[in-house]
Amino acid sequence: MTDAQFSRPGAVDLSSLTQAAQTSPAAAPGGDTWVTDLTEASFNDFVQLSMQYPVVLELWSPRAQGGEQLARDLAELTDAARGSWLLGRVNVDTEPRIAQALQAQAVPYVVVLLGGQVAPLFQGTRSRDEVKAALDQIGQAAAAGGMVGKAQPLGRSAAASAGSPDESPANPRFAAADAALERGDFAAALAEFDKLVAETPRDAEVLAGRAQAALLVRAGAHDPAGVLAAAQANPDDLEAQFRAADVELMNNRAQEGFDRLLVLVRNTSGDEREQVRLRLVELFSLLGNGDPRVLKARRELSTALF
Repeated sequence: MTDAQFSRPGAVDLSSLTQAAQTSPAAAPGGDTWVTDLTEASFNDFVQLSMQYPVVLELWSPRAQGGEQLARDLAELTDAARGSWLLGRVNVDTEPRIAQALQAQAVPYVVVLLGGQVAPLFQGTRSRDEVKAALDQIGQAAAAGGMVGKAQPLGRSAAASAGSPDESPANPRFAAADAALERGDFAAALAEFDKLVAETPRDAEVLAGRAQAALLVRAGAHDPAGVLAAAQANPDDLEAQFRAADVELMNNRAQEGFDRLLVLVRNTSGDEREQVRLRLVELFSLLGNGDPRVLKARRELSTALF
């Protein structure tokens, strides 16, 4: 096996590994961790998380030379990223069927899953800088596919749990935007959300709020019947298709809106494709990462892009 780019994701069949149980997180002392040890029983549930967040799998063996430092680097970089991706560790000596499903020929072997699709990151040991560079690719690929949220920790150490404070009250940062929405001033709400995006560009709640405000602003200028007719008459007109997708989202026909834009992704390139991708990602945020329609559309988007 050799290193692979995200442009050619694998198509490994993981369906034979079923029935999940609770994972057993190996929490880093003193705080949250996004790292867990996997068994065949817990593997399938963990893989399913790749529909919402990038999932990294580290296949290792206590017999492999130099693997200890790689494991430390992967775990430390994962926890430092605080939910940008999750790391699952698989001991191939005790879980050989997982190694077989992932076509591991030697360990250490590190792969990433995005939307259920597997792509190798690297095989063998790597320096910390090389590991970081490979993990940075994940963030870029995830953002391109609309995965902008942060995963929850997989566990906490006993010390951290004992000393954790109560949840803080809700942040009032949405007050101005919410007030604008309530009075029907959608343009003002959009401006307020733009300020929040500038401050926290990866905050899923902020992005969803901005997407809602932007859709409401655009919808105010739409004649639904005329928009859909124009889109049908002009299948290559990006703006016409964007307006039609807005109408479909507003009328609880999200799947139709997503499918419409996915056709454009497949039929465009360069700057035009990027415009369509960004609009799709924006619309995904309206429904949330867990919505089945978003999961389906995100898988299709990843296939079309990479």
